[in-house]
Amino acid sequence: MADPSASLAWLSAHRLAELLARRDVSAQEVLEAAISRIEAQDGALNAVVVRDYAEARKAALLADWRLDHGERRPLLGVPITVKESFLVRGLDTTWGFPAARANPAAGDSAAVQRLRHAGAIIVGKTNVCTALSDSQCDNPVYGRTNNPWDLSRTTGGSSGGSAAALAAGFSYLEMGSDVAGSIRVPASYCGVYGHRSSAGLVSS
Repeated sequence: MADPSASLAWLSAHRLAELLARRDVSAQEVLEAAISRIEAQDGALNAVVVRDYAEARKAALLADWRLDHGERRPLLGVPITVKESFLVRGLDTTWGFPAARANPAAGDSAAVQRLRHAGAIIVGKTNVCTALSDSQCDNPVYGRTNNPWDLSRTTGGSSGGSAAALAAGFSYLEMGSDVAGSIRVPASYCGVYGHRSSAGLVSS
């Protein structure tokens, strides 16, 4: 049986934002399709390791209200994921260290604040290697993330969960981080586009 969410899964974030603004689809519809894909397919991949569905559903409801009232923002209603290493209010940020569990962030990092201001809906956080310092994606907190094209292969690191989530159609955009290839290597391993901004242009 065909996946009913498949028609939405492979849209670009730009195209999805256009459809949302035209009200051809609702933010709630798009979010539920993304959640369904994660729940059905992420078991073997282990990419979206922290899920925030309750808050995402509240954000989608608000996004639809704003869109219905004519508000426009670049990512209003678009579901995204962010790398586990970024602070997201109410969620753990462990960098793969077991000692950092059960210590939810009191607020969002600057980059996450800006994504929310642009209207993005944060569905969850994606897996990393311990300390963000390996060329694969495995840690003692969340385990290993596998490549969606071949489960026996690595996603690369450290933004391995990020690249896997995009390649699997779980997320329309992902925020990673990159000092020595942590976005670019996983993107190349998983067949997606990854961009490392020039130093100093974006808050670290």
